[in-house]
Amino acid sequence: MPNLPDVVTWSIPAFVLLTVIEVISYRIHPDDDEAGYEAKDAATSIGMGLGSLVFDFVWKIPIVMIYTAVYELTPLRVPVLWWTVPLMLLAQDFFYYWSHRGHHVIRILWACHVVHHSSKKFNLSTALRQPWTSLTVWPFYVPLVAVGVHPAALAFCSSANLVYQFWIHTERIDKMPRWFEFVFNTPSHHRVHHASQGGYLDRNFGGILIVWDRLFGSWVAETERPVYGLTKNINTFNPVKVATHEYVAIAKDIRAARNWRERAGRVFRGPGWAPAPAVAQTEESVAA
Repeated sequence: MPNLPDVVTWSIPAFVLLTVIEVISYRIHPDDDEAGYEAKDAATSIGMGLGSLVFDFVWKIPIVMIYTAVYELTPLRVPVLWWTVPLMLLAQDFFYYWSHRGHHVIRILWACHVVHHSSKKFNLSTALRQPWTSLTVWPFYVPLVAVGVHPAALAFCSSANLVYQFWIHTERIDKMPRWFEFVFNTPSHHRVHHASQGGYLDRNFGGILIVWDRLFGSWVAETERPVYGLTKNINTFNPVKVATHEYVAIAKDIRAARNWRERAGRVFRGPGWAPAPAVAQTEESVAA
């Protein structure tokens, strides 16, 4: 297949330039104490991003082996042509939506993705706060490989999706034109996604397109200023703790669980799930 560009590597200079511009903009025109950058927070985000590059390289080894096996087994082939690449980007964005949504509603997957939501700031450095355990993402894209999309083409589409999402991590852009807001993911939509207050929770999962959220009932408009971070913030800048804190919490909950049903719920149900409290038996119910 034709060589496809490494869009992430090519985009690094733009990432750096845009981040510097954003930092300067806050120096010149600060909004308030809640907006902008905090040195320790930004350093943690950058550290998480650098760490994710190392771990992603490790995880790619088994993932590429699985994708390659699936690709060799299927008789289907999608050629890489000028008109098929946009279709592959569209399909990858569709499966990204479901992967992203799944990583919010299944706790063991949330343990990976929670890293990206752990900052109480929202700026371009937040986009770099990536997990170190992204091994949980690959199953969502197996259908694409199974219908003949080459693993390298899938990697290109995933990278393009990731690069697109960099610029939407900002409070310096209010709203885009209405038609753009209707079709594409924007800073306004993504601010909602990173918010921790009730009506904004688990909304706006789209990568490049916001139309998936509109179609599947997970879209919410930005009406009040978001409060960023987690519903229970971890209050640490230690990258190792940021990367692992939810796995530690899951392990503690499993140890404290009373039965296997509760243990399974602590792993595979939602992040906030807890078993219903036991109802104390009354004398009448005991007698019965």
